[in-house]
Amino acid sequence: MLTVDLVLGIDEAGRGPILGPMVIACVALRPQKAAALTRAGVADSKRFGAGEEGHAARSALVPRILDAATHVEVMVVDVSEIDRRTRRGELNRLEQERAAVLIRRAPEVRRIVADGEKLFRPLCARHPHLEAVDRAEERHAAVAAASVLAKVRRDELFGRIAARYQPHFGPIRGGGYMNDATRAFLRAYIERTGAPPPEGRRSWPWEFARDLLGATYDPLAEIPDDRPQLTLF
Repeated sequence: MLTVDLVLGIDEAGRGPILGPMVIACVALRPQKAAALTRAGVADSKRFGAGEEGHAARSALVPRILDAATHVEVMVVDVSEIDRRTRRGELNRLEQERAAVLIRRAPEVRRIVADGEKLFRPLCARHPHLEAVDRAEERHAAVAAASVLAKVRRDELFGRIAARYQPHFGPIRGGGYMNDATRAFLRAYIERTGAPPPEGRRSWPWEFARDLLGATYDPLAEIPDDRPQLTLF
């Protein structure tokens, strides 16, 4: 069968949290398979909500996506790499580079649809058949499928973080995003250890714990800057 019927969707999960990695995924679908996934309920991962019920609903769709897709890849971007690149103001560049790697590894496709008009527009110069679209997961099954895979993997990884600290700090809720539950955990951890946990992004604001960390604490000082950059093209 010709691969030119394929549409490749790209999306990420976990760009914004202060705790844990980011995950970027791509899914390549043929039109009939895309329609079948839409009928099966595959949609923007955020529609399923947060918490255990949302995670269970998304996880139940993963086998359907894997069965329907011609190609799938899920890429984890760890906290240290996010910190290194954010320190240089290159978080967008990092996402673009990772998306470019996913595109290179994918089969030949008719269209590429990436979620984020401004974020992924620079890739159009190299890939004229790429469409950078805001809220693409709401309109394209391949992007919705990628968003589900990325979110499920990200939630699994954050679940490991939460399990690691639960015996000493109790349940850690909020998925690592900056909210009351996350702030409470981080303050308790810092109060006990004197520093943020290794899964905490040093490049994110830590002013909420300045009284515990001290006026002279500089989280950026902990970020190494020695990893070579990937090439975008």
